[in-house]
Amino acid sequence: MKKAILGTKIGMTQIFDENGVVIPVTVVQAGPCVVTQKKTVETDGYDAVQVGFGDVKEKHLNKPQLGHFKKADVANKKYLREFRLEDCSALNVGDEIKADTFEAGEKIDVSGISKGKGFAGPMKHGLHRGPMTHGSKSKRVSGSMGMCSNPGRVFKGKVLPGHMGVDKVTVQNLEVVKVVSDDNLILVKGAIPGNKGGLVTIRNAVKA
Repeated sequence: MKKAILGTKIGMTQIFDENGVVIPVTVVQAGPCVVTQKKTVETDGYDAVQVGFGDVKEKHLNKPQLGHFKKADVANKKYLREFRLEDCSALNVGDEIKADTFEAGEKIDVSGISKGKGFAGPMKHGLHRGPMTHGSKSKRVSGSMGMCSNPGRVFKGKVLPGHMGVDKVTVQNLEVVKVVSDDNLILVKGAIPGNKGGLVTIRNAVKA
């Protein structure tokens, strides 16, 4: 990837473009992120940068984490993520990555943890209901589990009740509508995964 940044989802709103057209946008507090570690081919076998985002109190970190930030001489951070950028040489430990890394009109991919929906039954979990008439005995149920003695098991992928949501979701080819560099805000056209306040990762689009 060429560039990436961490942020938190603030919420959705709408803005007007120069033609007066309403654009639904998600506001992301993107950065500032600080480079906490730099990995190279010589020491680690690959090139990457580790970035930290979000200040956190010392009491919420353990000794190895505190030592890691002390070695890098940076403030304690809540989140750490590693990015394999195309040009890692341009960044050094202590450098900041801010929202103005991106600009309006760019295509991005946004990753986050989807909203949790609790324990869902087979209908909500993705199964289509059976016929409701003509004496059907299979309306809102899972249906057949599989064959009898052969193969004698339930095939993988069978839709059954279970925990729904709280999965890593990536939405691709979203557009950056506006960047407010003074407040480190990125306005993204459309919706992105996760709850308000949830951590999101913004990268340049791989399919743009």
